[in-house]
Amino acid sequence: MAYIDVLAELERREVRYLVVGGVAVNLHGVPRMTADLDLLIDLERENVLRVVSALAALGYRPRVPVAAEDLADHVKRENWIREKNMLVFSFFHHEKPYELIDLLLASPVSFEEASARTERLSAGGTTVRVASIEDLIRMKSITERGQDRADIEALERLRRLGGQT
Repeated sequence: MAYIDVLAELERREVRYLVVGGVAVNLHGVPRMTADLDLLIDLERENVLRVVSALAALGYRPRVPVAAEDLADHVKRENWIREKNMLVFSFFHHEKPYELIDLLLASPVSFEEASARTERLSAGGTTVRVASIEDLIRMKSITERGQDRADIEALERLRRLGGQT
């Protein structure tokens, strides 16, 4: 599985994160293509710095020309959201141009809410933290993308099959 090194490193460093987006949909058992890894993280300063350090150790750098540590500054994050309409902070790896890691700066589900419903799923020999099906549906419901509508339908089918309400 792509990104298993990233997820294992986040686990090793005790980062408070949740896999969301297409990879989370895959981990719940819905096959679909996705290129990036979307993460909802606790935006508390120390946690953000652990994320930045983990990604840097693996060779990931910010996609925008700012210091990765600036992500830990809540004032700067709020300015990016307000002034640049930035919804994610992206990291790339120069040797793996197809891998992109997006950290959500804004979400309809807070980290605290979603963390309370975390599902621990196995991926490539590592247990990772994944947003619940319900939270994924809530997050995907705010977009207008066709892929997100298809994901919602698939997740709702999965939820019905699993007996979840």
